[in-house]
Amino acid sequence: MKKVTSIIALIFAFVMIMALPISASAPYQTYTYSISGTALYSPDAYTPAKNVDSAYMGLTDKNIMAKHYPGLSSADLAKKAVALGNPSDIEVDANENVYIADTDNNRIVVLDRYYKLKFIIENFVNEQGVPDSLVKPQGVFITPDRVEGTETVPGRIFVCDTNNNRIVTFDHDGNFMRIIPAPESELFDEGSVYKPVAVAVDKYDRLYVVSSTTYQGIIVMTDTGEFTGFIGAQKVSISTWDKIWRKFQTEEQKANSEALVSKEFNNIALAGEFIYVTTSSVDSGKMLSAISSKSKSGDYAPVKMLNAAGTEIMARNGFYPPSGEVDNARNQPSDKIYGASKVVDVAVGPEETWSIIDQKRSKVFTYDTQGNLLFAFGDTGKQLGNIVKLAGIVYQGDNMLLLDQTAKSFTVYQRTEYGNILIKAIENQNDRLYDKAIDDWMEILKRNSNFDAAYIGIGNALYRSGKYEEAIEYYQAAYDTENYSNAYQEIRKEWISKYIILIPIFVVAICLGCSFFLKYAKKVNKRVATAGQKRTYGQELLYVFHLMFHPFDGYWDLKHEKRGSVRAGTTILGITIIAFYYQAIGRGYILNPRQTYASFFAVVLSVCVPLALWMIANWCLTTLFDGEGSFKDIYIASTYSLMPLSLVIIPTTIASNVLLSKEADILSVITTIGFIWMGMLLFFGMMVTHDYSMGKGIGTTLGTLGGMIVIMFIALLFSTLLGKLVSFVTNIVTEIQFRM
Repeated sequence: MKKVTSIIALIFAFVMIMALPISASAPYQTYTYSISGTALYSPDAYTPAKNVDSAYMGLTDKNIMAKHYPGLSSADLAKKAVALGNPSDIEVDANENVYIADTDNNRIVVLDRYYKLKFIIENFVNEQGVPDSLVKPQGVFITPDRVEGTETVPGRIFVCDTNNNRIVTFDHDGNFMRIIPAPESELFDEGSVYKPVAVAVDKYDRLYVVSSTTYQGIIVMTDTGEFTGFIGAQKVSISTWDKIWRKFQTEEQKANSEALVSKEFNNIALAGEFIYVTTSSVDSGKMLSAISSKSKSGDYAPVKMLNAAGTEIMARNGFYPPSGEVDNARNQPSDKIYGASKVVDVAVGPEETWSIIDQKRSKVFTYDTQGNLLFAFGDTGKQLGNIVKLAGIVYQGDNMLLLDQTAKSFTVYQRTEYGNILIKAIENQNDRLYDKAIDDWMEILKRNSNFDAAYIGIGNALYRSGKYEEAIEYYQAAYDTENYSNAYQEIRKEWISKYIILIPIFVVAICLGCSFFLKYAKKVNKRVATAGQKRTYGQELLYVFHLMFHPFDGYWDLKHEKRGSVRAGTTILGITIIAFYYQAIGRGYILNPRQTYASFFAVVLSVCVPLALWMIANWCLTTLFDGEGSFKDIYIASTYSLMPLSLVIIPTTIASNVLLSKEADILSVITTIGFIWMGMLLFFGMMVTHDYSMGKGIGTTLGTLGGMIVIMFIALLFSTLLGKLVSFVTNIVTEIQFRM
């Protein structure tokens, strides 16, 4: 009996295990990027559900096609029952019907929400009563029905009839309405051809048209074809050499040279009052430079966000600008896909998120309104979920549809639980339900602790709730200096309002202290100049404050009156090293978000090596060109010149802990002034020490800089040869030991 019971229990357990749902992993890795450009893997936000090909749609089924082409012979019906041919665009209407621009078959294929054929837009009778048809349509856009007062304005289907150079409109049942002809204006280049490839229509029936041969920007016109202007013309890059060369060219040469035109756009999408446009014609080198420099400018961006006036307003507050792939280097010689992304389409998703597609890599990159990367996924291939040639993207409710131009199909991706929580968190944040948003972001972090956008989301919720100090901690975790600065600004406001009386007292005390010290130094230096006694160590140090403001007299007395010394110069050098080390470890979070620090030894080398190279090169050069200064004089003059750096670096480092990110440029300007001041003292010190004229001083300075390069080259060559010699001797010794 026990044996029978055991067998039954085993069978029951087996059945239960087999009944468990099988979770198929996606054939790609979803990821985001860290502040350093490292890919951070995350749970999948979307997973592939099904591939919809022409057979699934019903396009190749003669019985289904016979319903759409009644009266056709079997032979003619066979010509109509063909698969998609080079599909170039995919859109979804308010009822989740799917529209595909079937370019090579000269038609628009309309599917229902379940991806079954609904009707086809192909042939029609135009306003003149003449049979007409589409030729190579590349774009489609659908406007919803809308209510104006007591009337309902029916929506329309706008088709970019590309090779007929026009836009054709149909109602939601596919019935012809009107032809919108090519716009006419003197602003178009002479001989330009109108080739609409993408269109978007706002609630005021304004058309925003992307023409593949128009370089002035997006064409804006009414739904009757009346041209109203261009918006969003892109920046033209031209080298300095070309600018100079064109000044000397004749008009004929300029006409024959390459035209300086703005790059054309390739796709467009609407997001309320705003317009997203994409281009794949941006200079690749400029685009990669913008990514690596984390540029916030849209000059060389593959995707832009425009307002109705055409002004670029996209927020680029993420770690990297929204440009697709960040890791675009060729890591292996065998790598075939590298370089900047080729962005060919953009789609607006739920809660103001938006996605772009990289046709080169068949990847999707999704961002929030601030330009933070939420997730990236995709890969090339024929497995379910991979795309051979990605041509279009659109959202259908919670699903995402990706059009594969080569496979002539589209793939349906379903949003996962992780994706649902992510969108819910953004929704609660947009609805100002900050407590709920925090809970959602916490759930995200449980599943993906590397997701910096979650830390930023929690920080934003806490910030809007007035919990600034708590918000700062989450911003720090995500290295978000911009939002950190905003939260810190509120904390600083509270602190200033609390100590408003003490702040001016502190500032006045600092100013008076500096003033008294400089007066004291001036008094001591004046007394020492007439005393004729041996200078003390303190007097030698105080002399630098006279030299800084009176370099000609100061360096003359430094050499001839022995107002300085090696020990005082070495002390100033030590103070400079300490100042730089303090800067390395004491900078505020705004200037050092990753909290990276340089070692004391590295700081010593960074200060002493350039100084030593300067002194050695200058001594070698001036010895040959009648310089009157000894190496000791050069050392003293050079070290005394360093004092402005300490006076600038220490205060700016302290200030960096209380300033905002928008005030950081002030510190950069002050630090730059300190370096310029030091450079001028170094130049005048060299000139006075060697008794050179201004012209000879400039020549000697340039020669010294050249000498520094020569010394570095010789040192590098010597170290390389020494390393090879040591390696050679080591190999010989090893060989002898082996043979013994």
